[in-house]
Amino acid sequence: MIAAQDLHTEFQFTQEAESHLSSDTDLEDPDGKNAKTGKGMAAKKGKKALGDKAKGGGAGRAPGVGRVNGHYQENGMETVTLFEVVKMGKSATQSVVDDWIEAYKQDRDHALLDLINFFIQCSGCKGAVSGEMFRHMQNSEIIRKMTEEFDEDSGDYPFTMSGPQWKKFRISFSDFIAVLVCQCQYSIIYDEYMMDTVISLLTGLSDSQVRAFRHTSTLAAMKLMTALVNVALNLSINMDNTQRQYEAERNKVVAKRANDRLELLLQKRKELQENQDEIENMMNAIFKGVFVHRYRDAIAEIRAICIEEIGVWMKLYSDAFLNDSYLKYVGWTMHDKQGEVRLKCLSALQGLFYSRELGARLELFTSRFKDRIVSMTLDKEYDVAVQAIKLLTLVLQCSDEILTAEDCESVYHLVYSAHRPIAVSAGEFLFKKLFSHRGPEEEGLPRRGRQSLNGSLIKTTVFFFLESELHEHGAYLVDSLWECGSELLKDWETMISLLLDEPMPGEEALTDRQETALVEIMLCAIRQACECHPPVGRGTGRRVLTAKEKKTQLDDRTRITEMFAVALPLLLSKYCVDIDKVMNLLQIPKYFDLDIYTTGRLEKHLDALLRQMWAVQDKHTDTEVLEACSTTYHSLCNEEFTIFNRVDIARSQLLDELVDKFDRLLEDFLQEGEEPDEDDAYQVLSTLKKISAFHNAHDLSKWDLFTSNYRLLNTGLQNGDMPEQIVIHAMQCTHYIILWHLAKVSGGSSLKGDMVTLRKQMRAFCLMCQRYLNSINNAVKEQAFTILCDLLLIFSHQIMSSGREQLEPLVYTPDSSLQAELLNFILDQVFIDQDDDDNNSTDGQQDDEASKIEALHKRRNLLAAYCKLIIYNVVEINTGADIFKQYMRFYNDYGDIIKETLSKTRQINKVQCAKTLVLSLQMLFNEMLSELGFNVDRSTSAFCGIKELARRFSLTFGLDQMKNREAIAMLHKDGIEFAFKEPSPQGQGSPPLNLAFLDVLSEFSSKLIRQDKRIVHVYLERFMTVQMALQREDCWLPLISYRNSLQVGGDDDTVSVISGISSRGSTRSKKSKPATANKRKLPEAEENSCSSSDAVWMNREQSVQTPVMMHSPHLTSTVLRDPKKMRPEDSYTAAFTMPAEQHPHQPVPLQQPQHHHQAALDYNTQVTWMLTQRQQAEARQQQERVSMHYAKMRNHMQQAIRRGSGLMEDDEEPIVEDVMMSSEDRLEDINEGMDFDTMDIDLPASKNRRERTELKPDYFDPSSIMDDSVLNVSMF
Repeated sequence: MIAAQDLHTEFQFTQEAESHLSSDTDLEDPDGKNAKTGKGMAAKKGKKALGDKAKGGGAGRAPGVGRVNGHYQENGMETVTLFEVVKMGKSATQSVVDDWIEAYKQDRDHALLDLINFFIQCSGCKGAVSGEMFRHMQNSEIIRKMTEEFDEDSGDYPFTMSGPQWKKFRISFSDFIAVLVCQCQYSIIYDEYMMDTVISLLTGLSDSQVRAFRHTSTLAAMKLMTALVNVALNLSINMDNTQRQYEAERNKVVAKRANDRLELLLQKRKELQENQDEIENMMNAIFKGVFVHRYRDAIAEIRAICIEEIGVWMKLYSDAFLNDSYLKYVGWTMHDKQGEVRLKCLSALQGLFYSRELGARLELFTSRFKDRIVSMTLDKEYDVAVQAIKLLTLVLQCSDEILTAEDCESVYHLVYSAHRPIAVSAGEFLFKKLFSHRGPEEEGLPRRGRQSLNGSLIKTTVFFFLESELHEHGAYLVDSLWECGSELLKDWETMISLLLDEPMPGEEALTDRQETALVEIMLCAIRQACECHPPVGRGTGRRVLTAKEKKTQLDDRTRITEMFAVALPLLLSKYCVDIDKVMNLLQIPKYFDLDIYTTGRLEKHLDALLRQMWAVQDKHTDTEVLEACSTTYHSLCNEEFTIFNRVDIARSQLLDELVDKFDRLLEDFLQEGEEPDEDDAYQVLSTLKKISAFHNAHDLSKWDLFTSNYRLLNTGLQNGDMPEQIVIHAMQCTHYIILWHLAKVSGGSSLKGDMVTLRKQMRAFCLMCQRYLNSINNAVKEQAFTILCDLLLIFSHQIMSSGREQLEPLVYTPDSSLQAELLNFILDQVFIDQDDDDNNSTDGQQDDEASKIEALHKRRNLLAAYCKLIIYNVVEINTGADIFKQYMRFYNDYGDIIKETLSKTRQINKVQCAKTLVLSLQMLFNEMLSELGFNVDRSTSAFCGIKELARRFSLTFGLDQMKNREAIAMLHKDGIEFAFKEPSPQGQGSPPLNLAFLDVLSEFSSKLIRQDKRIVHVYLERFMTVQMALQREDCWLPLISYRNSLQVGGDDDTVSVISGISSRGSTRSKKSKPATANKRKLPEAEENSCSSSDAVWMNREQSVQTPVMMHSPHLTSTVLRDPKKMRPEDSYTAAFTMPAEQHPHQPVPLQQPQHHHQAALDYNTQVTWMLTQRQQAEARQQQERVSMHYAKMRNHMQQAIRRGSGLMEDDEEPIVEDVMMSSEDRLEDINEGMDFDTMDIDLPASKNRRERTELKPDYFDPSSIMDDSVLNVSMF
């Protein structure tokens, strides 16, 4: 080796004075063949040394070169290792191998030692094999020694590291092995020393329990095997050539036969045969020693390497490897649990099926594993499914008889998959199967037209589309076939001919259903050609088109315009009364290049199109057809093109006629004293539908339609007999009028009084819709509700955003009555059972799945419309309480909407959101009391449901307690006030009416930080009397459990210390500030704060540690609270249970030592101790308790001050964070999908091998220590 700066020209390997290994060494040379250096011809063809290399045993090494710990040094300067050279890149690989071969010829032991250390270092091991170890230790001992040299802090090694450098290293590693074998294939690999040593080492490493050794050695062995396969293939070719030469020479006449040449050819063939046998022995050793064990390794990457390489062997040297003995491994591994391995199996098989010759030899394998390959088309890993379909396509090319009709049908339906790569692969399979075979009778058919080959293929596409029974997914089918069959799908001339031309004699005409499908496919193909991106739902977005794709797009658009500008009027004329066909045909003009109407002199065809569009709107009243017609007029009315005037005149004439007709009909319809008949109502409705459809895309402000529609709506309210469809479309039309008016005002093109007019019209219309919320017709109420939500959102305070402050007069804020009516509508129309909705349905829907899904979709839209008002702060946030309380009951139907609303509301105002949550729980609690009475049974399903809902709400706050600190504190405050708000109806001595609500509130205790738990506990005690603290009846259990939930880890830090000791948790230093004068005045603060609780909760700015509640001492010293001297009951009765006869400073011996490591006592112990205290006099007990608690706190604070801040800063305290999501320890729903922020928990680096094994269970290979005789079960 040399210094790094001379790497590119002078890489050499050094040697030491030691002799070669003797024949009786233990390093995998049992036959004593180390002295053999080469054979005949192979030795003669050895690689020559470079001309600039020094001669002699030193291999050009200077006298000062030596080796230390596997690194080379020259005059004290450290040189690079073989590992570092390979890591530098592929460009040095050839020269590195040449230098290594030169060094091997000089001293093969030292060269092999460098190669061994190369593999060790590639595994990430920091150690190196020394010459002493190489001479005197066996492979297993060397591997054991190297295992101890691994870095304990990390399990990473070069083949698992990320980054471009290590990716290149993996490629360079494989190239190095391939080049090494290639350069040694004529001499060194046959010396029975180098290859035996390397194979033996790699085999030993591949059986190691260390993942890095196993992974690296397996990759090296597989690449070595691939290189040997290439050598064997070359030998096989040379043997065949030699045999042919020998046969040709021997067949000559005797006079021309050269006997010496025959002898040379015989000798050459013999040498080649010997080399072939040795190569086969090496390959067998690698295959049986490495592959057979590692193809089922515990690590997926190792299994994938094995399968990938065996596929290469079978493709390169099919004569030797393409048989069932090797194919079975690929077939078995197709059942692997990891998608990466299954993917390698399919890739290996694809390489074989690409060749028809090789595919023909896989007939037995295909018949055995065909079902598995077909089932993999539905693999959960999309990449695997794509490759499985591609493999079946290759199988189909090899033979049509292998796949049955059922097999093909399982692939056909995948053309409708939402995952585009799967759909495209399935489309290619479909195209190969149905469209690629041409019979002799199809030869000579015309290229275009009804009788062309494409005509029959288009019919086949239509038949397939109809048989799939997924008629709404025509765009998906076209997109799937686009890459392989775009030429067929762009044959619009043939499609038009199939629709317009009469069938030839003997030809079967298309049915009406087939014509509808053909029109849909034709429209989808036009859209695909003009937009050049997948349909909605299939694809992440539009990609940037290349120059070639843009040119193709423009050419296709020109062809479409020239072709359909002429044909579209004819198609509309033929199918004018067919709703489905007309809807699709009317969408074609929006893809036109409108300039071609002028440049191509096609104005007469434009006039024909406008006439047909007028006829369509005149004959149809279907909303979808009318909207399609309106959209087409909008597409053609583009001021940038010269045809605008022509189209605008036609549109104005049409709208004038519609508005005049509507005004005339409305006068007759609303004429007093006459009852309108059904025909008049139908005429008004049809005209109103057309006006509404056109108003959606066109500004009809100049016709002043607001007055007519408002009059119509007002009459409907007064009379109450207006047909519902008329009311619905009148509302929709008025809604469009207001929106167009707003667009004009926002754009600055309006007159001075337009804003005042708009404000009046908008408010009048909102009041009208509010009145219609009380209609008896559900459809009318839903329309009014939807329009109201849209208008309230549009005209909210956000209308002034983006520099539009001039629109402030238009802001409309709903009053309390309107908010209440909107909320009542949601509660009445959305949160209902499915059965009730079916019974109340006025549309006569059948009780089937389709109608239920449609009704649910409609209710979800209504709920989403109202939730948007909450999210954008249009209505009060607390109105969401009625929504949030339905979360559990309607979780399957609306859970995602309510959850998202809750998340967005919390982003607006955390405190108000928390108050809304507790308000929703209070509502449910009051409903339960009204149903079940005052005696609350906490085991009822109603109470358990409220508690479960509280637990779900608690989960939404996440693990970051500081972020939601104030919100959680306010939630507890409101909950405590609600629990003690109502006195007991049974009189004094009984628990408050809502006391059981504390059991619900305890679900949120885990979200309080430690100091806030103390202060919430103090706030709770303000509402408690002395008698309440001593009560232990069942009716008081909610108070007991809630107090305990606040005292665990909050009332006294001793509890946390004990918990930390018992759980052997990690400790961390907690630094506390010295106690201040304000904190020492706790009793006075309590006394002064009792008069005004709100002042205490709102005075957040006075303390950093307790921003929400009153000040409290923060005692953190573990010296003051020795767990051995602390009574168990002190952890939950610090303020009320100090015995009167016990001095506060005298240590009390622990009566129950078995509770030293218990964070909180069990309930029985608490009750037993409290019952003994009740035997004492209440007055003396209370007086003594208060005084001694005060004295104890003063004593603690004095000791803390005397100790000073230095000791407290250095004091360590085990802290056990209260991360339980529920007091019932139910964590199974932690991953239910709630949107909450989580906290990353970083485990410390392990310094112990056993710990690292526990952290990385896949680091060792269990199969390496248990053979099949132990397992007795095949892995797959």
